[in-house]
Amino acid sequence: MMEKNWVRIFTSTNYYKAELIKQALAVNNIDTVLLNKQDSSHRTFGDIEVYIHQQDFSEAIEVIIFNQINI
Repeated sequence: MMEKNWVRIFTSTNYYKAELIKQALAVNNIDTVLLNKQDSSHRTFGDIEVYIHQQDFSEAIEVIIFNQINI
């Protein structure tokens, strides 16, 4: 179980988009965790979630908007 101060900022079935979000945030020194809930044999079932520390939420939104990442 994750610590209480982590919040989900992005959810997708597209691993590539989730990784783009994670990398953009990491470049801006925002700690991220990718949680892959997809079925290992059927990639179409389940989500990939990106989590950040709650105190980084506003900055993370700014990074996503500045980088024009279409979520």
